[in-house]
Amino acid sequence: MPATLTLAEEILELKRLRRAVILAHHYQSSEIQELADAVGDSLELARAARNFDGDVIAFCGVWFMAETAKVLNPTRTVVVPDRDAGCSLVDSCTADQLRAWRRAHPDYAVVSYINTSVEVKAESDILCTSRNAVAIVNSIPASQPVLFLPDINLGNYVKSQTGRQNMRIWQGACIVHATFPARRLTAARLAHPEALVAAHPECPSDVLRMADFIGSTSAIIDWCVSNSAPEFIVMTESGVSHSLQKLAPHKRFHFVANENCNCSECPHMRRNTLEKLRDSLDRLEPRVELAPDLIARAALPIERMLAVK
Repeated sequence: MPATLTLAEEILELKRLRRAVILAHHYQSSEIQELADAVGDSLELARAARNFDGDVIAFCGVWFMAETAKVLNPTRTVVVPDRDAGCSLVDSCTADQLRAWRRAHPDYAVVSYINTSVEVKAESDILCTSRNAVAIVNSIPASQPVLFLPDINLGNYVKSQTGRQNMRIWQGACIVHATFPARRLTAARLAHPEALVAAHPECPSDVLRMADFIGSTSAIIDWCVSNSAPEFIVMTESGVSHSLQKLAPHKRFHFVANENCNCSECPHMRRNTLEKLRDSLDRLEPRVELAPDLIARAALPIERMLAVK
């Protein structure tokens, strides 16, 4: 490849040669989002992954998202920039743990958040994202007991919205959202008294109680852009600022630091870089490889999720 090409031009040329599509989560760096064919939250990217023409999916997010793309596109090559881009929620629930729980509670329907490994997905009855979790749980007969996993904060929010009492919740948490302290949101509201608060449902309940709007990453962006207010405090990963500034440059957006890194960035999402994206398209590595039987078992709960409006 000519040395005169910029890094971005190298990526676009490799994309053309590989007949690839670049999918990027809202939590990726601005540089990656600018090169992506689609930017979205987990549900949007799950749909986008199966609705394109090409041979290669370069998934700029975390590993479980690329696994989902592979399940939906078993004949396509799926690569990620960094294999170590993981997720604390995935780590909080293993397939062996879920199988043991199901043996002890065979009457429960298992609703798994998309932030799980493909092996956990294969053991689940249906999946959900933060955007459709309430609708998914409401789609299950009221008499059917439900296990919701793995995010405790999202589970508690869904339980409060559905009023479902026969629902048990796993004890996992997001290392970004779960560590947003209510005291820092209180301080932000004092500093910006005219600002409205938008929060992701993975945040703790005391944060959610102060929110003017609760929704998925893309829902937060849509609400902030469409709302007439000029100023917002946004309680989610700060990568969403890229879309917010592009879509509403005249508005102001404030982000609150969490306790883990005194920032609002996901360390796993930020492992991906332009250099790693270029190398993944060049070498077609790291590549997601899944056994056909695992793909078949995981596809069923994913398709059930996608069928719920």
